[in-house]
Amino acid sequence: MKTMTKKLSIAVLSTALAFGVSTSFKHENVGAAIDKNRIVIAGSTALLPLTNQASKEFKKSNPKVKVSVSGSSSIAGPQAVKKGSATIGAADWDATSVKVSGLPTFPDLKAYKIAVIPFAAVVSKENPVSNISTKDLQDIYTGKITNWKEVGGPDKKINVYTRSLGSGSRVNFEKKALKGEDIKDSGSNVEKVSSSGLMKSKVAGDTYGIGYIDLAYITPSSGLKALKYNGVSASVSNVKNKTYPIWGYGYLITKSNVSEANMKFIKYMQSSKFQNKSLKSLKFIPVAEMK
Repeated sequence: MKTMTKKLSIAVLSTALAFGVSTSFKHENVGAAIDKNRIVIAGSTALLPLTNQASKEFKKSNPKVKVSVSGSSSIAGPQAVKKGSATIGAADWDATSVKVSGLPTFPDLKAYKIAVIPFAAVVSKENPVSNISTKDLQDIYTGKITNWKEVGGPDKKINVYTRSLGSGSRVNFEKKALKGEDIKDSGSNVEKVSSSGLMKSKVAGDTYGIGYIDLAYITPSSGLKALKYNGVSASVSNVKNKTYPIWGYGYLITKSNVSEANMKFIKYMQSSKFQNKSLKSLKFIPVAEMK
């Protein structure tokens, strides 16, 4: 048995080296203890531009604290906190109390509201369509409409891009843009992407594609165009004046006994200094501005 265990350990190490995987990172992800002066953030890619920016600023004034940030999906945030491979989970809904079909809740964890996230249905800048109705968007994402000519565009097949179950962008898009309709994941014209970054590149590079993403990713150089929703532009101002409904709150989620360094980071993201400067510049909305 000892010989077999030794062989397996060598095999795992060889595989890790072959693919460039850090063995210490793998060890951390199976629940190793995290130093109290280390902040490990995992979860939402919609919030990734925000958590990345906050980490850069926080490290300047707290040089002894190590901060690492990664993103995959909102559900991965609280899951990583629960198993001990992250100290903070970023999520696009309050996963401690809000029930989402097919996903667990984490009532033993604690959520801190840190941003308002505007989302939009997006197409390539090369796509002539500029507006979409609720009904047409529902029909596209449930497979009833498959050609752009049915929504005022060219006679071309619609390539539908979506996120997997567990994505906070998907949770908010289904709830707010599709009015509770479930996205149809199957079909020759449907492709799932694993992150907001990949959603951006896929849709931007496909003249006949459609997807959804938060406004932080829609920049002049992104190649994306946010569709008007029932004639209303996807903008920060229209979210604030309540004419544009596709938005949600972003949260940081921790264990109840979070370290002082981690709590200091959360407080920094909630501070008026960060909320009113960096957060706004990335097209998120300060929590205090949503009444």
